[in-house]
Amino acid sequence: MVIVHVYCHVKPEYIEDFREASLENARESLKEPGVARFDLVEEVDDPTRFALLEVYRTEADPPAHKETVHYAKWRDIVESMLVEPRTRTKYRNVAPADPGWETPGA
Repeated sequence: MVIVHVYCHVKPEYIEDFREASLENARESLKEPGVARFDLVEEVDDPTRFALLEVYRTEADPPAHKETVHYAKWRDIVESMLVEPRTRTKYRNVAPADPGWETPGA
């Protein structure tokens, strides 16, 4: 498993638009065979800060995700909504076991 956290700082006037675009991207991403999980979370103390929690099955899957139409659409839509460029951090799985990362019902 490859786990990627993408951090986004959104301009206050775009919070709802960012949320909607990101939820659509997450729904479409879960249809990709290489995506085990794709979550969107919003910071409690600062609603302008979001994180995308992406879990991929192999090292080849994150680059494949970036080649999809829905990713390109999301990237282009949200770029002007951000206070600063998004950042990301990659992780490797420790626990739960790889099958435990699957999004229920996906």
